[in-house]
Order: sequence, then C-alpha cells, then structure tokens
Amino acid sequence: MSIKKNTIWNLAGTGAPLLVGIFSIPYLMSELGVEAFGILTLVWALIGYFSLFDFGLGRALTQKVASQRALGITHELPQLIKAGLVFTIAAGIIGGIILALLAAPLGYSWLNVSILLRKNAVYSLAIAAIGIPLTTITTGLRGVLEGYEDFKKINLLKMLLGVANFGLPVISIIVFGPVLEIAVASLVFARLLNMVLHIYPIKEKLGWTWISAKTSYAHVRDLWQFGIWMTISNIISPLMVTADRFLISAIIGAASVAYYTVPFDALIRVLIIPGALTAALFPRLSSLISTDIVVANILYKRSVLIVVKVMIPVCLIIALGSYLGLSLWLGVDFAKKSWMLTSILAFGILFNGIAQIPFAVIQASGNVRTTALIHFFELIAYVPLLLIALKFFGLLGAAGIWVLRVGMDLFILQSVAKSTLRK
Repeated sequence: MSIKKNTIWNLAGTGAPLLVGIFSIPYLMSELGVEAFGILTLVWALIGYFSLFDFGLGRALTQKVASQRALGITHELPQLIKAGLVFTIAAGIIGGIILALLAAPLGYSWLNVSILLRKNAVYSLAIAAIGIPLTTITTGLRGVLEGYEDFKKINLLKMLLGVANFGLPVISIIVFGPVLEIAVASLVFARLLNMVLHIYPIKEKLGWTWISAKTSYAHVRDLWQFGIWMTISNIISPLMVTADRFLISAIIGAASVAYYTVPFDALIRVLIIPGALTAALFPRLSSLISTDIVVANILYKRSVLIVVKVMIPVCLIIALGSYLGLSLWLGVDFAKKSWMLTSILAFGILFNGIAQIPFAVIQASGNVRTTALIHFFELIAYVPLLLIALKFFGLLGAAGIWVLRVGMDLFILQSVAKSTLRK
C-alpha cells in the first residue's frame, strides 16, 4: 500500500475518535466536576506514559521487521517477534507494579488533590496500573503490523480504542453514576479488548509460528540494544510533554490542571496530521535507508514540505480563533482562563509537528542513541525553566517554556537528520 493511503488510514484512525471526544469531554467534565475530570486526564496521561515500559520494543520491532523484509530475511521473523513480545509482557508487568506502588503517594500528596477526592484518586491510579501490561503488549503487536505496513487493520483497531477511551467513561457514568474509579476501569477494559483484537491480524500473516517459535537470545540482544535507547527517549520525550500538568497540580493545585490540559490535549490532537505521515514513513524509511539513501533523502524533504504547508495555516487559525472556539465548546468562563494559553501552545504544536519528520528519519536509521541523548539534555534544561516559569508567570509561563523547548528540539533534530541522510 502507498504512503499516501497509509497516511489517510492513520488520519482516520486517530481523527475519528476525536469526534467522540468533542462531545464526551464537556459531558465528563460536567458530571465528574473539573477536579475529578482533571484526575481522569492524568490517568489517561499515565496509562500512555507507563505504556512506554515496552522498552522501545514496539518501534524496535517495526524497524527490524521492515528491514528484514526489505533484505529478504523473512525466515527469522517468527523468532524475532516472539522475542520482542516476551520482552514487552515482562516490561509491562514491571511498569504496572511501579504505578500501583506510586498510587498512594501520588493521590495523597504529590498531585495536591483535594481531601474529598484523594481516596478516589488513589484507587483510580491503582486500577489504571492493570492497563499498563495490556498496553505494552499491544504496542509490540502493533509494531509488528507496522513493520508489514498493514495500516488499514492498525487504524481500524485504533479507531475502536479511541472511541472506547472517550465513550466507555461516558457509558459508565450513565449506568453507574459519576464514579471516577469505574470510569477508569472502563479504560482498562478498552485496553484489554484492543490487545486481544491485535493478535488476529498477525496470525493472518504468520499463522501461529511466532507463538511456537523458540525465544532467540540473539534477537533479544539486538532488540534490547535498539530498545534501551528508544526507551530512554520514550521516557524523556513524553515526560517533557506531560511534566507541566503534574507540576501545575503540585505548585498551583489540581483544580487548575483542567484549564491547561484540556486545551493542550485538544491541540495535541492536531499532531495526528504529521503523526499519520510519520507512522507511514517509518517502516518505509527503515527499508530505504538500508537499500537506497538517495530516495530516502528525497522522501524526507518532500515530507517536511508537506507538513509545513499543512500545519502553518492550521496553527494560525487555532491561535487566532482560540477564544471563540473555547467559548463555543466549553463556555465563556473556561475560555477566559484558557484562550491565551491555547494561542501560545499553537506555535509549539507547529514546531512539534514538523519535528516528527526528522525524528522518524533518525530512528529509522537505527540511531536511537542520538535522539535519547538529545531529549536527555533537553529535559535537564526544561524542568528548572518550567519550575521558574510556573512560579513567576503561572500557566502562561508553562506554555511559553514548552514552546521554547519544542522549538529548540526541532532545530537540533533537523540538523542530525540532514547529517544522517548524507551518509
């Protein structure tokens, strides 16, 4: 299937659930209350963040499967896939245990939750921990399908998960009332269903050979070497995306989190546009960098130009129309507190969107160590600046520092990507 068709499928897979989110978010906020809804958004973030305990094996499997298929080494795929999935199961269990152990300190003290909601927050975080191994296994399974460039099936499943992520909490409130713990449990059920449904497309390609294959320690070592640096990058990168909301909760209070996270989480959805393209590009670039670097370079430049042309007008419209959009969606009172944040964050979304292309090039080349080191040094600079900005400028300061960080990230990644494609 062509990159264009794969990109369209990726857009549909990520974009369709947003239609459910547009209508469900106001309902969830109204029924749960602003603070409880803020906690639910933190749970969404934590399930996504702790799913990175796949130790980069999802992306590693995509890169290795695509490369081996391009080089014609398909007889080793069952052992490769088995090794990767065994790893993701063990890693996911570790991640779930860690989140469960952190549930009490997070709920009772670190997140500055009001007294009435502290116990609910702890129980919700403990329930969310069950979803971590389910998510890491699914990430590995999805990585295999991406290596085969089977984006149609991937995105049909992504649509189902996305709709469930927004829809099931709404259904739980309708059936059981505004109980935060049950809403979170519905998210875990969605992850379980999604994991089971990912198994069948792989069976269509390989049968059950990948289950019966022997675990190859050589493949485990190769995947680990790729995955460990990927993990460092995958832990740090989303930490820089989500750290602001946790620091806001700790410094300003959980009641303020929603005024930042709701527009931020809505804006971050704009990244489905470059994300759809880079998801389709990654396995193709992994193949081309191994076989035809000139074509890979042409594909990179063309992709950057497409993202720039699409993202600039979209982000300008968001920045100029933030007050009107928020007023129509969540009311005038919410818009007064969040419209300026939204306008500032829109520029960061532009930088972040463009940066996804050079990021994909670097990792497709197997040079994940470089992206990990870049993000490590960015984190060292970002967190102190974020704390200072929050203390003196509040939510607007947090937004400004995030935009500065992603702007520098874009500049550095472009420089490394160009160097990679000249080799």
